[in-house]
Amino acid sequence: MSPAKRYDLAVLGGGAAGLVAAHGAAGLGARVVLIERHEQTGGDCLWTGCVPSKSLIASADLAQRMRDAGAVGLVPVEPEIDFARVMAHVDGARRRIAPQDSVDRLRANGVEVLPGHACFVGPGQLMVDDRQLLNFRTALIATGSSPSVPPIDGLEDADPLTNETVWDLRELPGRLVIVGGGATGCELGQAFGRLGSEVALIEVAMGLLAAEEPEAQRLIADRLRGEGVDVRLAAEALRVEEVAGQSGRLLFKQAGVESSLPFDRILVATGRRPETADLGLEAVGVQLDGQGAVKVDATLRTTARGIFAAGDVNGSLPFTHVAAHHARTAVGNALFHARRSFTTDAVPWVTFTDPEVARVGLTEEQARRRFGDDVAVAHHDYEGLDRAVTAGVPYGFAKLVGSPRGKLVGATVAAPTGGEAIAGLATHIAAGNAIGDVSRQVHAYPTFAEGPARAADEHLRDRWLTPAMRRFTRPVLALLRAVERARSV
Repeated sequence: MSPAKRYDLAVLGGGAAGLVAAHGAAGLGARVVLIERHEQTGGDCLWTGCVPSKSLIASADLAQRMRDAGAVGLVPVEPEIDFARVMAHVDGARRRIAPQDSVDRLRANGVEVLPGHACFVGPGQLMVDDRQLLNFRTALIATGSSPSVPPIDGLEDADPLTNETVWDLRELPGRLVIVGGGATGCELGQAFGRLGSEVALIEVAMGLLAAEEPEAQRLIADRLRGEGVDVRLAAEALRVEEVAGQSGRLLFKQAGVESSLPFDRILVATGRRPETADLGLEAVGVQLDGQGAVKVDATLRTTARGIFAAGDVNGSLPFTHVAAHHARTAVGNALFHARRSFTTDAVPWVTFTDPEVARVGLTEEQARRRFGDDVAVAHHDYEGLDRAVTAGVPYGFAKLVGSPRGKLVGATVAAPTGGEAIAGLATHIAAGNAIGDVSRQVHAYPTFAEGPARAADEHLRDRWLTPAMRRFTRPVLALLRAVERARSV
């Protein structure tokens, strides 16, 4: 066994949180070691999450635009889909981005990188693969999460796909059943449908994207159904059976009636679970919550002295940009005993369906639970937004939610390029601005980003351009006219 080394920061995991933390700490002059159990750094985002899924969506989106060319006066064309070439595009995107997350870049920036599995063996100590003992002053748990596969009878025998294994496909499934109607299920369901699969999507909740505004849930369900996806809501998966001459069928219950869906492949998108097993957390007093995530406070400290947790492993919002922000927060707190806090109030996220569903802050229902019924709600339909009309995509909406005093506390943009518009709204929320401030911000015309401003405009018109206001302003205007006439005599 090699002699123990001592580091300012030991990072467990080379995904988004681990990479940002390691680069940041090394840039500040700290002695940093990163331990990664997989062959490559980059984590879920690079290899099985954001990068491959958005690459697939880009191909599927262009295929659908070819079919929808009539919306802008062109002749619609049914695209010829070579699925192997599509997946080559996906692989190419990963390879092009991989150097940014590579071991070579980490080492060039002064980070020591060790392959293997890290386990806490006592306060201030880690063991890597039972062979190398490391001493640390502080540590960051950034081991991420993995797909959660539900205990459905017969599912394991059907070799179910997950967001980690779906990228191994090189032949397009003729019939694809997706279990789970969250962001992953909706994104992949729409993409595979547009690429030619016959897709059925089953969700146990009453709506897709159950955490989003009801209007967004209905919009996405209608869009998927309009493109041929068989959407089954409030449906409980019961079991998977083999069928002679077919790959299988999923039996489910909906409205008390048992039905089945045949499939060639089945994809599970029912959430993720934190990766906390075999880390030796009990040896250092790191506690888990009821969902198996590492408990942290607002500063991302765990229940153990000097140990922090960032990204999916702590059960917060499961997004790459959140993991990166966690890492920036945790590094300063760990190295310099700072007390910077993390809050999700102004953190945006996006589901990359068509249309995109972008969200920040509270939904209308959440705001009513917090403030009561006297909340402010502003809404604008993109069927009347000039840029959406000229681009042939006049669908979607922007919705702003305010406190009783009109302070912006939440927003949803479920519309083309909604993900680009949400950042400005997150800035308004972080600054404590009001809905009226969204109206006063000047946007270039014509752009999709005008949608939220038009919602704010309509809210202000409804609030101020009223009969009661006119009863006040008309006498004032009459008086001003009389004064000006008198001055001109």
